[in-house]
Amino acid sequence: MELPRLGFVALLCICAQGTSPPNFVVIFADDLGFGDLGCYGHPSSLTPNLDRLAAGGLRFTDFYCTSPVCSPSRASLLTGRYQTRSGIYPGVLYPASIGGLPHNETTIAEVLKPLGYATAAVGKWHLGFGQNGTFLPTKQGFDEYLGIPYSHDMGPCHNLTCFPPDIKCFGQCDIDTVLVPLMHNEVIKEQPVNFLNLERAYSDFATSFITTSAKKKQPFFLYYPSHHTHYPQYAGQEAAGKTSRGPFGDSLLEFDNTVGKVLASLEENGVIHNTLVFFTSDNGPSLIRMSRGGNAGALRCGKGTTYEGGMREPAIAFWPGTITPGVTHELASTLDILPTIARLAGAKTPPVELDGVDMTEVLINHGTSKREAMMFYPTDPSENFGLFALRLGKYKAHFYTRGSTLSSTTPDKECSVFATLTAHDPPLLFDLEADPSEHYPLGPSGETDIPALLERIKKVKKQFEASMVFGESQIGKGSDPQLQPCCSPQCSPKPHCCQC
Repeated sequence: MELPRLGFVALLCICAQGTSPPNFVVIFADDLGFGDLGCYGHPSSLTPNLDRLAAGGLRFTDFYCTSPVCSPSRASLLTGRYQTRSGIYPGVLYPASIGGLPHNETTIAEVLKPLGYATAAVGKWHLGFGQNGTFLPTKQGFDEYLGIPYSHDMGPCHNLTCFPPDIKCFGQCDIDTVLVPLMHNEVIKEQPVNFLNLERAYSDFATSFITTSAKKKQPFFLYYPSHHTHYPQYAGQEAAGKTSRGPFGDSLLEFDNTVGKVLASLEENGVIHNTLVFFTSDNGPSLIRMSRGGNAGALRCGKGTTYEGGMREPAIAFWPGTITPGVTHELASTLDILPTIARLAGAKTPPVELDGVDMTEVLINHGTSKREAMMFYPTDPSENFGLFALRLGKYKAHFYTRGSTLSSTTPDKECSVFATLTAHDPPLLFDLEADPSEHYPLGPSGETDIPALLERIKKVKKQFEASMVFGESQIGKGSDPQLQPCCSPQCSPKPHCCQC
């Protein structure tokens, strides 16, 4: 159809004529699986607002994160570069980590700031704290920040409570670290944070930011990386006990409620038709937690692995009047969010090697993706091993496979931590359109010309790995207990005295 294409041309003309540039809201769930949302087929999840986004926007079926764990995935979304370039590997950052997202990396917020955008982050940062908060969002292009600077399980569990308040959440957390802090910009506002009121604080902050920006007629970028539905789950009174899916379902509902409040604020301030809302998740479900860990749907394994369940995510793009409702099977990634936002805003992309591609044609015209391949690194990437897997078109090749503790409870033995590193030469090949569960490797007797396909895959792999320059590992810099955020820096004994 030509109408959507004409709409895109008109959009570019409007931006060129100097009228209001678009706003951007990026919503990033935590440990949410491909099969966890109602709009992706889960029978008991209550996600009416995310379902509304899917019904009124573009739903992706083949959308990928870049890592099966938190910190590296977040670095890739904000920079449009694989985590290997920025050094956010191996594993994740902790409260006492010395390193963080390097300042010479350019975030989406920093791309938009020269154009006069207001920028705010609310929720889980998990890209470093560092000496005197040197790696916080306010040091990475964000005007404002409200949130926990790392994962909410990285602190003693005694302050993590469910409704009613006297019932402790089930689960194990980190004991010998400071109580989990809530930070406003670079100042600790509360330690320990009150989880029962946390989501209300987040939604109030987000809606206030939208309202203030709209009243100033200032374009804005809101980044909302939620703690939901990472284990152990929590939920306040508006959501606790309200679903049939237990604590995970309640946590997901509370997250969905905040999405609804953000949408309501966009509507009330008259900017919803000038705002791209993009939703996805950082990595697959933590299957070791069983019913408390999420669901990968038909996909194999989950968090910690480079199988589809660890890397393929739900994703929705919503922009009333600009994006027509539908479903796309085009290949796309969190890497593509930065260059897409830059294109739509008329901003310059960073003068570095970007791994993301512009998704505008997919979003506006439901057209063909510029992304031909997706690369899969493990939680501990190295130059010696290189890629663990590569997707080219509908085919995926596994050069190495390995299970993970985080996916160990499934009946599939290939997901377990006991499925040790295995090299595959020739690689295991799967047709993901016919077999998204990766159960049936392609053999030489099939209809596909396997030798020719392998040659194409090996060529793409060789070209990509030749372009990859590994950055210095930020996580490899180690830790210093004195760096843990403490609202009473001179108190003793630490970490238990850090309360305010």
